[in-house]
Amino acid sequence: MATEIERKFLVRETGFLDGRKGERIVQGYVAKESGALSTRVRLRADRAFLTLKGPRDGLSRDEFEYAIPVADAQRMLTLYCGNRIIQKTRYVVDFEHQAFEVDVFEGRHAGLVIAEIELQHEKTPVVLPPWIGHEVTHDRRYGNFVLAQFEGPMRPIELKNLAAHGGHHFGASNLVATH
Repeated sequence: MATEIERKFLVRETGFLDGRKGERIVQGYVAKESGALSTRVRLRADRAFLTLKGPRDGLSRDEFEYAIPVADAQRMLTLYCGNRIIQKTRYVVDFEHQAFEVDVFEGRHAGLVIAEIELQHEKTPVVLPPWIGHEVTHDRRYGNFVLAQFEGPMRPIELKNLAAHGGHHFGASNLVATH
């Protein structure tokens, strides 16, 4: 078992992503009861994962992640996640010897850009880049599970769309966080 410790921020502007290569992620959530583990199915390039996450305690929460066959992930996303699907492209951006994961959301969340940084300890100091905006670590509205449930209808995902994952190049410097 691992413990996930992270902080999450809105991104003010995305010009720093121009020319960078990102990785497309499609992830869905199986239904969850309040206070229970969330169950996430994720496709990243040619890999797939099943992840269980416990409720947050401050910046931390338990996380159990297992590699699974891509075909299994595609089937789970198609049959068991309903409309609880998120599509995004992730960029890893180094700043001051820190790795920020910047997610540029697609589909019904287009325009939303969030940066996360995983920490070794809750008290680890973080140097924020100039493109970082408001911190949303404790704002449930920006959690992927909540985003997957709300914000309007989304067309059902199809297996042929899941196969179109892989590296994406960013070239839209006019994208900004609108939330």
